[in-house]
Amino acid sequence: MPETNLILFLTASLALIVAPGPDNILVLTRGIAQGRGAALVSAVGASVGLVVHSAFAAVGLSALLQQSATAYSMVKYAGAAYLIYLGIKTLLDRESFAVTGETAPARLGSVFFQAVVSNVLNPKVALFFLAFLPQFANPAAAGAAP
Repeated sequence: MPETNLILFLTASLALIVAPGPDNILVLTRGIAQGRGAALVSAVGASVGLVVHSAFAAVGLSALLQQSATAYSMVKYAGAAYLIYLGIKTLLDRESFAVTGETAPARLGSVFFQAVVSNVLNPKVALFFLAFLPQFANPAAAGAAP
């Protein structure tokens, strides 16, 4: 990747990273509700989800998601089902509606898992990687597919 493309890619990536989205909202919510540690764990979990999407894009699974309405729908509905599950779980947890303001903090492993799953099950992220990364790829580079 020429130096100019690398600078453009890093600049565009930084702009997209700081723009608010579901991952940012999750990290902020965890930080406000549970403190800095939970926010950091959520950020790491969301980042792991982005690594998964990067790997999917690198091996071509994101292209499959773009081309197949069935595959896209499956990921979309799996994500929706996960959000519904989290909503029902919250509604059934009486402690989450306590007026005292004191609730038991979620375990950090659970916070991490929720961040990874919410990112991986977001099909818009996969389509973003498919649309964004090719602009900066050099098809003439060594090892590129013909």
